[in-house]
Amino acid sequence: MSLSVTLTINHVPRTIDLDDPRVTLLDLLRERLNLTGTKKGCDRGQCGACTILLDGRRVNACLALAISHDGAEVLTIEGLAQGDTLHPVQAAFIAHDALQCGFCTPGQIMSAVGLIGEGQAGTDPERVREGMSGNLCRCAAYRGITEAVVEATQAMTTQQEAA
Repeated sequence: MSLSVTLTINHVPRTIDLDDPRVTLLDLLRERLNLTGTKKGCDRGQCGACTILLDGRRVNACLALAISHDGAEVLTIEGLAQGDTLHPVQAAFIAHDALQCGFCTPGQIMSAVGLIGEGQAGTDPERVREGMSGNLCRCAAYRGITEAVVEATQAMTTQQEAA
């Protein structure tokens, strides 16, 4: 039995045949679509390495069945930059050296984009740390991550006010 799911992935509509209804968005992205920026960390929704935006909200892709999100819009780290122009969160992560080994970085960045988009980030470091608490960093780069999210929030707020 073959099932079909239609998703808009990184702004591109896709219809994908699934051989198994238990395929997660994480496995679909990584194994079927070769979008390997989304990382498989714990595969239990505890580390946040697989964070994507699903209809604009942060989701652990390892816990989301693809078939359950037919018609949804998925944004991964590969779809964040606009050509050669980095997203403000990506640029802030580089500026604040908010990564070390880099394994958690895509999930951290996607979570930060979601947090800012939800209006939950603000510029209070404690609030940012709480909002990002679902994303673990094995290298403990939390200070740089927090600084990057605060800076990106300020930059994106300034951009919105200017528009």
